[in-house]
Amino acid sequence: MTVDALTDVAGVRVGHATRAGDGWLTGTTVVLAPEGGAVAAVDVRGGGPGTKETDALDPRNVVQRVDAVVLTGGSAYGLDAASGVMAWLEERGRGVPVGPDPAHVVPVVPAACVFDLGRGGDFRARPGAELGRAAVEAAAASAPGARVPEGCVGAGTGAAVGAMKGGVGSASVVLGSGITVGALVVANAVGSVADPETGVLYGELFQGRVEYPEAGVHEVARRRLAEGAARNAPPPLNTTLAVVATDAELTKAQAQKLAGTAHDGIARAVRPVHLLHDGDTVFTLATGARPLAPAHPLALNDILAAGADVVTRAIVRAVRAAVSVEGPGGAWPSYTELYGG
Repeated sequence: MTVDALTDVAGVRVGHATRAGDGWLTGTTVVLAPEGGAVAAVDVRGGGPGTKETDALDPRNVVQRVDAVVLTGGSAYGLDAASGVMAWLEERGRGVPVGPDPAHVVPVVPAACVFDLGRGGDFRARPGAELGRAAVEAAAASAPGARVPEGCVGAGTGAAVGAMKGGVGSASVVLGSGITVGALVVANAVGSVADPETGVLYGELFQGRVEYPEAGVHEVARRRLAEGAARNAPPPLNTTLAVVATDAELTKAQAQKLAGTAHDGIARAVRPVHLLHDGDTVFTLATGARPLAPAHPLALNDILAAGADVVTRAIVRAVRAAVSVEGPGGAWPSYTELYGG
C-alpha cells in the first residue's frame, strides 16, 4: 500500500522536530536513507542559498552515497542542526570510511535552510544540533512506509509563501516500470502560490483540478493577505526546499539531472521563482533497488518528468495542510482558512 509520500520509496524515512511558542516558530526535517546510504545529488537555483556539504554531491567528487539530508529553519544558523544528525550517524558507524576501524567514519550530511528568523517573535530562537538529533531519531523510529506529517511541522513550522502560511508537503507516484518517485517539499517562497486574480493555486492549475473561489471570497482573502503583509516585519528572505527520492538505480550525474528538472515542479507552483531572495534547492536520493532498462536508453526521462510532477503536487499539499499562524512575529493566514477546502 502506498501513502502518496516520499516514504513510498522503500527504505526512505522522514522525521520532524518542531518548536512553536515562547518565541519559537521553526523546526528541522530529516530524510533518512536506508542502511548503506543512497546516491545523492543537488541542484541550487535560488540566488541566496544557505547550504552545507553540497559540493560533496558534485558528480566529479569522491563521495558517492549519503545517509541523510537535513532541511531546516533558522536560516544559516539552523544549519547547525546537521551536527546532531552527524553525531547520531557516527554512533551507528554510518558514513564514509576513513580508517581501518569500522567506527572511523565521517557522515556526509547535506543540508539546506529556509529563512524563518523572528517569525515566532524571538530572532534567536532557531534550530541547533538538538533539533537535528530529534528529527533523525523521529525518522529512525518511524515505521517503513509511514505517512509523512504535513503542514506546519519540522522545517515547515515557520514557513510562509508570500503573505500566506507555508509548510511541508509530500507526494509520490509509481511509474509503469514499477519505479517509485517521491518528493518532500518545504514551501517557503517570496513568490505567490496562488493566482492573484482568482485565488486558484498555480499547482492545481497545472494538475487540471480547479474549482474557482467565489469573487467575494477572493476579495476578502486579498484584503486579509494585504493586511498581513503590512504587519509582518521580517524581510522576504525565503526559500523552497525539496528532496526527490527514487528506488531507481542512478549514477550521481543522473541524480543531478533529476534534481535539476525537479526545479520545474517549483516553477509550476510558485511565481516568481528562483529570485535573489530565494535559496531554492533540490536534493535527490536514489536507493538503486530497481535498475533502469538497459535496452531503453531514455528510460530516465520518465523519472525526470515524474520528479517535477511530484514536487508540484507536494507544494500544493504543503499549502493546503498548513494552518494559520498569528503571534508576536506576524500573521500568516492559511490557504484553507482563506478559501476553504
